[in-house]
Parts: sequence; structure tokens; C-alpha cells
Amino acid sequence: MALGADGFRVWLHYRNREEAARQVAREIVAAGGPEPLLVGFDLAQRQQAHEETRRLIEEQGTPDALVLNAGITRNGLFALTGDAEWDEVIGTNLGGFFAVARPMVKAMLRQRKGRIVLLSSVAAQRGNPGQVAYAATKGALIAAARSLALELAPRGITVNVVAPGLVETEMLEGAPVKELMSMVPVGRVGRPSEVAHVIRYLCSDEAGYVTGQVIGVNGGMWMS
Repeated sequence: MALGADGFRVWLHYRNREEAARQVAREIVAAGGPEPLLVGFDLAQRQQAHEETRRLIEEQGTPDALVLNAGITRNGLFALTGDAEWDEVIGTNLGGFFAVARPMVKAMLRQRKGRIVLLSSVAAQRGNPGQVAYAATKGALIAAARSLALELAPRGITVNVVAPGLVETEMLEGAPVKELMSMVPVGRVGRPSEVAHVIRYLCSDEAGYVTGQVIGVNGGMWMS
């Protein structure tokens, strides 16, 4: 919604919540933004995700920015994590990055400009019990972004990471928020809009000299 307000025509991705995506699209238009393009596929299905992304680029042109914010978690002790749960988290959070970013990067290289923003998590920076698979994928995205930023900087393409802490989303359901609040100096949970404002800056022309960075939006949460 923030990017739509800035005039971006958003390609609004969803996996299976089409009506929720349509509602977001309606809100973007109501706020004066361009009508989004709805895109439905499963990021964990690598070949499908790759082909759909490539098709979109061929039909719609190369986007100015890619914000890869899809992510799932399957909380539980590592010793009790099953193969299917592990593969699902890795396939969506990390495999989805590979499937979508690769064709996007190829297209951005041809036009010699672009913005890429990956969503990580404070869990990747300080760890979190019960989230080994999730933290592993989000930490891998940080490492990938730093390396990719070095590859793409000479072509005018920036790559950055936003690492939110406790934010008012569905991801907080079942989390021990009260216990975790002791580590947040600001003393409250963050709002999605506060994360969005950082992303919109990183997607702007003004952020052309910012690349390879990890920006925490976590209320000052302690890292150890």
C-alpha cells in the first residue's frame, strides 16, 4: 500500500488468499494508487514460480523494484522437526527467493537499474528457540543479499535487507510477546507501516547509494 501511494504499479503476489489480495488492491486504488496486478502462485513450487515470474516480465516489462517479503514458519523444537516441515520452510523462504529473484535480476541487468529488498527477521540476527528452520532461511537471505549487492552494484542495482522485530502481523500468533517485550527498549510492538516506510525508501531513487545493508526495524531489540 505504501508503494502504491508512491505511484508504483504493484504486482501483488498471493499464494491462496486471493480475496485478501483483492482487498489490498482495492485499498491501494481507493488511496489513489495505480491498480495493482494480482499474481497467484506458490513460491515453494520453484519451476512454477520461475516460469510465472519470467512470463510477467515478458508481458509487463521489467519492474523497478522487487520486494520479497513472503515467509512462513513452522515453530517447534529442532529435535522434533520433520523433514516435510523443514523442506516447506526452506522451499518457501529461501527457494522462493531463488525462483523469483533470478529472472528479476536478469531483467534488471539488461536495463542497468533496479531495487531489491529482502525481508529477513530479528530471529536471524539473535536466534529464537523453536525457529531453527525459519532463522536459518532468514540468515541465509542476509548472506545472499550481501553477496548479490556486490555483484549488482556496478550495474546500478541495489540489494538491501529489512529485518523486522516484533510487528503486528499474523506471525505473532502464539508467540510469547509479553516475555519478549523485556528485550524491546521502545516498549511496544511495531506497526507494519513502520516497516513499510523503510522499504519504500530503499525502493526510491534517493536510496541509490545504499546497498548491501541490513536495516533492523525492531524497537532497539537487544541482539544478545
